[in-house]
Amino acid sequence: MSNKQHIVSILKLANVGVDLTVTGWVRSVRVGKGIAFIALNDGSCVSSLQVIIESDLPEYDEVCRLGTGSAVAITGVLSESPAAGQSVELRAEKVTIYGGVDGSYPLQKKHHSFEFLRGIAHLRPRANTFGAVFRTRSALSFAIHRFFRERGFVYVHTPIITANDCEGAGEQFKVTTLDVAAPPMTKGKIDFSNDFFGQPTGLTVSGQLEGELLAMGLSSVYTFGPTFRAENSNTPRHAAEFWMVEPEIAFADLADDADLAEDFIKYLCGFALEECAEDMAFFDKQIEPGVIERVRNLAESEFVRMDYTEAIARLEKAPMSFQYPVAWGLDLQTEHERYLTEKIVGGPLFVLNYPKDIKAFYMRQNEDGRTVAAMDLLVPKVGEIIGGSQREERLDLLQMRMDEMGISTQALSWYLDSRRWGTCPHAGFGLGFERLIMHITGMENIRDVIPFPRTPGHAEF
Repeated sequence: MSNKQHIVSILKLANVGVDLTVTGWVRSVRVGKGIAFIALNDGSCVSSLQVIIESDLPEYDEVCRLGTGSAVAITGVLSESPAAGQSVELRAEKVTIYGGVDGSYPLQKKHHSFEFLRGIAHLRPRANTFGAVFRTRSALSFAIHRFFRERGFVYVHTPIITANDCEGAGEQFKVTTLDVAAPPMTKGKIDFSNDFFGQPTGLTVSGQLEGELLAMGLSSVYTFGPTFRAENSNTPRHAAEFWMVEPEIAFADLADDADLAEDFIKYLCGFALEECAEDMAFFDKQIEPGVIERVRNLAESEFVRMDYTEAIARLEKAPMSFQYPVAWGLDLQTEHERYLTEKIVGGPLFVLNYPKDIKAFYMRQNEDGRTVAAMDLLVPKVGEIIGGSQREERLDLLQMRMDEMGISTQALSWYLDSRRWGTCPHAGFGLGFERLIMHITGMENIRDVIPFPRTPGHAEF
């Protein structure tokens, strides 16, 4: 096809008089007296291109019978449009119909519930909302890599199949080549000696531990990839497969970690506002009125820092009751996080220095003996969006903590080696990519910001 262009470029450049070819899917066909109008969309932007089909065109009668969703290629001349709301239109000289649709095509109507569209995830990228969401997801993926590259970070790939459970929660999907119907048993336990890896393995819940090892030689690294949790949760915030961004920085403490996280979030919010302007305008109009202002506020705000102990005290004085109890030593729930960020601070908030008994073994113990150098970044509407910590670099304290928590030091001997030889202060965090997209787009369900969501009972596509 000569001079084939995407609709986003055609509408942006508006080069009237140019011969071009455009491909896409029919959104609608209107037939008048001796003329037909096609609204054509190719997924490159929210807007559709109006195509004029005149009756002397050989394909005219066939075009008039086209249904919504048909795939076509149209060659013609770009002309000024007299219609309101559009600067150009394409006057067709040739129409090629690649794929028609029958009356059962499920996207005939303009409005469908998100729940309905989840059942046809193979088709929902053609809907305006999901086109906008997935374009934004793509743009933010690029922005993540650009942010870290500009700061000298090395992009690393950590294992998807692993023998360790970083979080210690035991919510891993198991990976095995054994006969699951009749696995070999020794002394009442599954014998993994003949399994592919010779030991129990699962899908990773985090690349953090391996990221720490890489940071010990490369200084500043990040990983960005899929992670998995076999958690039987059906909330709008949980999925069994999701993407995580996990930087690790050597010679850094908790304050450095928080500074990096703040810069990161501000950068991504600013990028979305600048580079995804049309899609952001769509979200602001159709999904969450005010989302642009909220994202801009996040990009321009100063991030408040508050100790966990103070946060608990503020929650205990709240003039309202919470569903979940508030007490020192208990983890914060989403309702607590949102109250802190929305009602007390009125903006983004780092909560720092959590009780060690509710945090992971690898977090650095503070001098008080009760807390660890952990942080959560809370933002309005979502609550926690980033979790991180300074890592425990002192071998004796790390071993002691692992023993307290019943974590095998033998299985993680390689992790302890990094504390034996050339240890240094280091820190990192994890950002759930889908939760970031939810916050930036205003979408309220994680199933609607990932193309093919994996949730309990659902792995159809």
